[in-house]
Amino acid sequence: MTTANTTTPTATVTRAKKVVTDAAVDTAAAAKQAAGTTVTATQDAVTKNYEQAVALTKEQVEKASKKAFEAYEELTAFNKETVDALVLSSTVLAKGLENLSKTFVAYAQSSLESSVSATKALLAVKTLREAVDLQSEFAKTSFDTLISEATKTSELSVKLANEAIEPISARVNAVVTKFGKPRLAA
Repeated sequence: MTTANTTTPTATVTRAKKVVTDAAVDTAAAAKQAAGTTVTATQDAVTKNYEQAVALTKEQVEKASKKAFEAYEELTAFNKETVDALVLSSTVLAKGLENLSKTFVAYAQSSLESSVSATKALLAVKTLREAVDLQSEFAKTSFDTLISEATKTSELSVKLANEAIEPISARVNAVVTKFGKPRLAA
């Protein structure tokens, strides 16, 4: 038994789509109107406060520029000592790196000479046992020398780093003392 008010599923879906579409169009129109109102209100607020903002910005820029020029003049006067510290640090670093290079070259030469001697000795062995013993002794000696050289290089590197950073550290302390505290109070 069918009633006259029965609707088909397709008709229901079509009506639902129309209702959703109408609601989306209404929502979009309301959002557009709200956005337009917001934009207009924002433009009005910006226009009203523009001159105050420009005046305030100009005043702040003038104050900041004045302070910046004063600081620049102080830094320029202070800069010579900083450059001298950098030059001293670079000189110490260059000499230290030269010494490290000499140490590396001496180790490489010594290692090469040991390798040549070990190779000559290996060529002169008569038994496998002699070769194994000779190779073991060479490996032990090479390892001990490597550890010794690595320790020596590490100590030299730490000493070099400390000596090279000393003038720069002194300048950083001087900068903090001279410029840090007065600027924080201002």
